[in-house]
Amino acid sequence: MAATKPTMNIVFVGHVDHGKSTCVGQLMFQSGIVPEQEMKKLKEEAIKQGKPGFEFAYVMDKIKEERERGVTIDLAYQKIITPKRQITIIDAPGHKDFVKNMITGASQADAAFLVIAAKEGIQPQTKEHLWLLRTMGVQQIAVLINKMDTMDYKEEAFKKVKDEISALLKVVGINPEKTTFLAVSGLKGENIFKKSDKMPWYKGPTVFEQFDLFEEPKKPTDLPVRMPIQDVYEITGIGTVPVGKIETGIMKVGQKIIILPGRSGRGINGEVKSIEMHHEQYTEAPCGFNVGVNIRGVGKKDIARGDVICDAAKPATIAEEFTAQVAVINHPTVIAKGYTPVFHVHTAQVPCQFIEILNKIDPTSGQAVPGKVDFLKNGDVAMVKIKPMGNLVLETSKVNPHMARFAIRDAGATVAAGVCTELKAKKLE
Repeated sequence: MAATKPTMNIVFVGHVDHGKSTCVGQLMFQSGIVPEQEMKKLKEEAIKQGKPGFEFAYVMDKIKEERERGVTIDLAYQKIITPKRQITIIDAPGHKDFVKNMITGASQADAAFLVIAAKEGIQPQTKEHLWLLRTMGVQQIAVLINKMDTMDYKEEAFKKVKDEISALLKVVGINPEKTTFLAVSGLKGENIFKKSDKMPWYKGPTVFEQFDLFEEPKKPTDLPVRMPIQDVYEITGIGTVPVGKIETGIMKVGQKIIILPGRSGRGINGEVKSIEMHHEQYTEAPCGFNVGVNIRGVGKKDIARGDVICDAAKPATIAEEFTAQVAVINHPTVIAKGYTPVFHVHTAQVPCQFIEILNKIDPTSGQAVPGKVDFLKNGDVAMVKIKPMGNLVLETSKVNPHMARFAIRDAGATVAAGVCTELKAKKLE
């Protein structure tokens, strides 16, 4: 395989209007990804829309509706090359109703920048975002204290926010001593790509430098092969080609695999005949890559999106029922026993029923709260027992964290997110 720089996914999260998109846009501009000409066009458009200074945000907020409202709705992806890495930046929305996309973003991220405006400091959503990042398994977080220009670049202003956030980080179990706090101005481009001369007291890295200071995410190549299927194609001369991202392990040509649950619900055995990536054939492909595979003995009718290609020697489990830690984010009323929304797990979508709420979890300590719970509302984190109403391939976070996370959706909105902690496997006849 071509020697490319290691990739890393980094998500920018934070309260609405705290300047995430502006920081990212400025980075794109200063690092030369967005040419001068385009910036000029965006600047003119920003003035025309009555939003001077929004041009950097426009780099990420490509959608017209977003420009008019001045908010980020969808996830935007950008690639940036640093001395050590190839970084994919995910700019996640801060608006309340956009939390669902923020979950998708967080679940794909290796690290995160939490963006906080120096003047406003911690907002209710700042806490929520931190919890989501933790629930979704993002281990590394750097804190971007933005809009330092509004505070005359004063060190005291930076210190004040830093102390507030440090207390909050401790609550969610992140060590503030080991966390990098950056003093920046996205709008003015200070400490984004190059060192600022406005804050001589600041000795930390720029945003661009911080990309290379995050620790290398441990590639789960040592785990067994898991490749959730995104699409299945019929390709002339090759046959059936399932396409997807290898989540864990290393897939090799000649490897014996089992596709779960498959049309039958009992799994389909096969052997990897060929692996294709970017129109080239490979003898093996490690996790993290999107590939197309042709499998001996498997036809288009046997498999579908949501099925998972597994190592035959170490297959995944189909859950009979499972226990999960769930955070309720955006439910219109309350969640009680019997509620049956759709669970989005890797590429699968399966209705699942809440059969028991075991206990709430105190978000400040992560400890179980004693006492019976009849229902859950927004902001609650709880341990719940769940029964899939169909065949759902799932693993516990201990066995394989990449196959344990899920989002819960109902009527077109993400209402909760969670992670499977225990499960009872279905017996395959």
